Formats: sequence, C-alpha cells, structure tokens
Amino acid sequence: MAKYGAKAQSKVKKVMHERKTGTLRSGKSGKKVTSRKQAIAIGLSEARRAGGKVPAKKSAAKKSAKKSAKKPAKKRATTKKPTKRATTKKPTKRVTTKKPTKGAKKSTSK
Repeated sequence: MAKYGAKAQSKVKKVMHERKTGTLRSGKSGKKVTSRKQAIAIGLSEARRAGGKVPAKKSAAKKSAKKSAKKPAKKRATTKKPTKRATTKKPTKRVTTKKPTKGAKKSTSK
C-alpha cells in the first residue's frame, strides 16, 4: 500500500519545480529555499494542510524518548525550604528493651 497519495505527490512536484526555478521561499523568514530536503518537507506539509494522504510527522514522544535515553543532566544544588510537616513534627522517644545482665539467672517455672 502506498504511503503517499496523489495530492501529496503533486504538491511535492510543484514545490520541487519552484525550488529549481528559485522562487520557493520558506514560511517565516521568507528566505530562498535551496535544500532539497527542506523543499520536500514544505511540499508534504502543504499536502497535509490540503488533506492529502501523507504519514504523520515524527511525534514528540519519539523525540523525547531519545532524549531520555541519554544520560541525565547534572542536578543543580538548590536550597530546599522546610515543609510544613517538617517544621511541626515532634521528636519521638526511642523504645529500648533492656537486655539481661550476664550474672542474672533466667527464671524457669517447674
């Protein structure tokens, strides 16, 4: 089954022709597009907007999964403010069990 529909093919064809003639401009900056890959990306995005059959862009989830696979960034030393619970918490008493001394005899019932 084909990934791209006829509308996507025609949009990419039109954009590649514009690039060849030097009339293709990027959206935000308005600079002339010379890259072949960028021209194809522009054509596919136009086809998506027009409702053509085009696979979805790479999702942000995949990109973030790659970033999380890298080793984590170093944490900065920050001063923590005491929480409400930490300030109101009272110290607890330790419960100790007395161990029998060495000279003491065990009481046995007979």
